[in-house]
Amino acid sequence: MRTRNRLLTVAGLAAATLAAAGLNSSAFAATTLSSGHVDVLDADWDGSALSLHAHDEENDTEYDPADLTLAVPAAAKVTNPGYTFLGSGSQVWLLPDTEAEATAAGVLFPGVSTEHLTTGVFANNNVTFTLVSATRNGAATEDFSVYAGSGSRWFDSDTATGGFKSRTFAVATHNHANWAFEEAGTYQLTFRVSGTVGGVAKTATGTYTVVVSS
Repeated sequence: MRTRNRLLTVAGLAAATLAAAGLNSSAFAATTLSSGHVDVLDADWDGSALSLHAHDEENDTEYDPADLTLAVPAAAKVTNPGYTFLGSGSQVWLLPDTEAEATAAGVLFPGVSTEHLTTGVFANNNVTFTLVSATRNGAATEDFSVYAGSGSRWFDSDTATGGFKSRTFAVATHNHANWAFEEAGTYQLTFRVSGTVGGVAKTATGTYTVVVSS
C-alpha cells in the first residue's frame, strides 16, 4: 500500500513559499532521494481534485514536492550526446531513461506516471503535464530538459524554443525519459498537471527542488 509522506507540514509550507518566490527551498526539504526508481511527476485523483507528487517506487511512498529534494550527484555527468538543445558543454548531468543505466551509475531513475488515474474519468482518457517554470540558483534557466530516445524532447526550459513545455499522456500509463541538466546548481522545477472531468478543468501544481552537484 502506498504511503503518503506529509510529516513535516511546517517545512513543506516554508519550502512552498520559497519556491513560489523562486528561492532555494532545499534546506527545508524533509527527505532527499538520490537513487532508485522515483516517479517524479505522479498524478493522482481523489474523486474531486487532482494532486501532483513524487512516488518513491522503492519504498512505495509518496512525497509532496515541497517536502522532497532530488539529488543528482557528480556521478551523473556523462559526455554530451550532441543534441543541440543540450547546449555546447562537453558534459551534462543525466538521469537516464533505463533502469539498468541508472542503477549502474547510482543515480535516480525518474518517471512520469498516470497509472493511478482511472480510465473513464478524464476527457479523452488523458492528462497534460506542463513545465511552468525552471530556475537555477534563483534565476530563470535554460539548462533543463527531458527527452526520450534519440533526442525526442518532452520538456525544455529554453524559452527560445517556444515549445516543449507541455506533453499529454494517457491515463493508467507509466513513462520514462532522460532528465538532463547542463550546469550544477539548485534547480526549482514547477510542473502542472491538468485534465477535464465532466466538462470542468482540473489542475494541480508542484515545485520540485533538484540539487545537481559538480
